[in-house]
Amino acid sequence: MLQSVVRRLGGGAIPGVAALVAVLVGAPGMVPALAAQAPAVDSTTFPATPLVAMGMQVDPRIAAALRDISSANIRHTDSMLVSFGTRHTMSDTMSATRGIGAARHFVHATLEKYSTACGGCLRVEYDPAMMVVNRAPSKPTVNVVNVLAWLPGRDTSRVVVLGGHYDSCICSINPFDSVSNAPGADDDASGSAAVMELARVFSQRFPRGFDATVVFALYAGEEQGLLGSTHLAQRLHDAGYHVAAGMADDMDGNVSADDGRIDSTTVRLYGGDPDNGPARELMRYAWALDTLYTPALRVLPVERLDRIFRGTDDIPFVLKGDAGIRFTERLENYKRQHRPDDVMAFVNFGYTANIARLNGATIAALASAPPPPDSARAVRETKVSGGQRWTMTWKPSPGATKYEVLVRRTTSPVWEKVYDVGNVTEFLLPDQLDDDWAAVRTVGANGSRSLAVSVPAPRAVTH
Repeated sequence: MLQSVVRRLGGGAIPGVAALVAVLVGAPGMVPALAAQAPAVDSTTFPATPLVAMGMQVDPRIAAALRDISSANIRHTDSMLVSFGTRHTMSDTMSATRGIGAARHFVHATLEKYSTACGGCLRVEYDPAMMVVNRAPSKPTVNVVNVLAWLPGRDTSRVVVLGGHYDSCICSINPFDSVSNAPGADDDASGSAAVMELARVFSQRFPRGFDATVVFALYAGEEQGLLGSTHLAQRLHDAGYHVAAGMADDMDGNVSADDGRIDSTTVRLYGGDPDNGPARELMRYAWALDTLYTPALRVLPVERLDRIFRGTDDIPFVLKGDAGIRFTERLENYKRQHRPDDVMAFVNFGYTANIARLNGATIAALASAPPPPDSARAVRETKVSGGQRWTMTWKPSPGATKYEVLVRRTTSPVWEKVYDVGNVTEFLLPDQLDDDWAAVRTVGANGSRSLAVSVPAPRAVTH
């Protein structure tokens, strides 16, 4: 348990009020109305140990649900996807036993079964789009069909998306071979099976949903250029949805390297620039939840969009300005990837299940929380501090019972101070914002926290 450390400002006391600032998580923040009276704060005072958990709290309902995630179920789903021989996006769509058509029918039928078991709580659908495969020399137009399971929330306009791609290929040999076996047991039957297992568990544990709507997405066309996820991101934005997060599970099963290394306890989280942008905030958020819900699974945060010259299905959401991250195995084996050698023997399903638990904690926490504050901004205060202080303001968020202001140094990967400012929409920041990053987040009645919204606002990623 983190202990609250509180420090008196300037050694003196404001009449009738102890001027206290929370330096570590858990201590109450400065009373905003009195902030202008307080002495200046040395903003170089930060806790010695990074606060990875960032003041987040365990929700017993979420913890209980994560225990239901079954590695045996994930293995069964993975084996079924592999059994279709190839799931190349341009493979057979008519056969009941081979090709991407058979695979998507299996995915849809499985999700429908989960929905029937929960009284229809999931809305399962095919999500087709005619898309040009620009990577192919002839640039054919292909029917790319995602399979979606929607778990409606009280706010049907705000969605949290987790996806895996169920298509496969032997792209390292021939990217356009849609006939030969392409088992794709790790890439990405493992991630797809994790997403489907979460749909099962959430439909059982949370049939009435959360505050936000959750979309479990199984994408096609990833190997041909993120086609399915590009379509879904565009569809959601065109329909006016607010995408709270667009996350991807891609290759969640390999734990061994050819040089003898074994790592079944580390997961990589990729969160792209800018450092104060929504993708990086989502990465910090999932990292914090890992310390609370899946401490046996160590997060390796990677501050880039993806591996070098690579990408996956969170990127179309990031390019729309949404928060998006990739969850993936620590040890990626390029000798088996996109080859006939990507078979089940090299997938550790206990490891995949642990990554799914971190996925589940992230989805449930985000969907349980109120929306993040809108229109957050900071204005330099000059009358009292001569420009050393900043006034932060934001619009009230539906469902928020209070707000927290977070501060970190520009070189810190995680938030280092949390100020509990109460149910207000203005706060005089004790720290010198020129030297730090600051953000504000909502807190719901159940203790859930939204993503933090940084000030000043980040610049959008456009390519």
